[in-house]
Amino acid sequence: MFFSQAGARPRTWEATPSERKKWVEVFKVCDEDNKGYLSREDFKVAVVTLFGYKPSKIEANSVMSSINPNTSGILLGEFLNIVRKKKEAQLYRNEIRHIFTAFDRHYRGYLTLEDFQKAFKRVAPKLPERIILEVFRYYQ
Repeated sequence: MFFSQAGARPRTWEATPSERKKWVEVFKVCDEDNKGYLSREDFKVAVVTLFGYKPSKIEANSVMSSINPNTSGILLGEFLNIVRKKKEAQLYRNEIRHIFTAFDRHYRGYLTLEDFQKAFKRVAPKLPERIILEVFRYYQ
């Protein structure tokens, strides 16, 4: 499973060699002038290429403010780390969505207390009912 033993955070995910190679190729293609770094606009094109969406101004600003201020843009190593973190977050969201869908047996887009209780009875049958209620109320 993708979750850590504590259940709260995902484990660190590492790219396969072929994924890493693809990311490097995307970096090179987006660095049209062979500057050795990606500008803000280059980065946006790279995200569209790898993830299929254009990053918001806020996301682009966040990324650009997190890079080394002594460089003119995002260096390859920084880019690979950014992409790895985005991929890790994407996998984590997908895992959460998969678990939610398994609990949402009637495909309503939300969980009732009954859905929650039935799910916990299947995965943790000895968990006290009061704990299930506390968890459900906490996330309401």
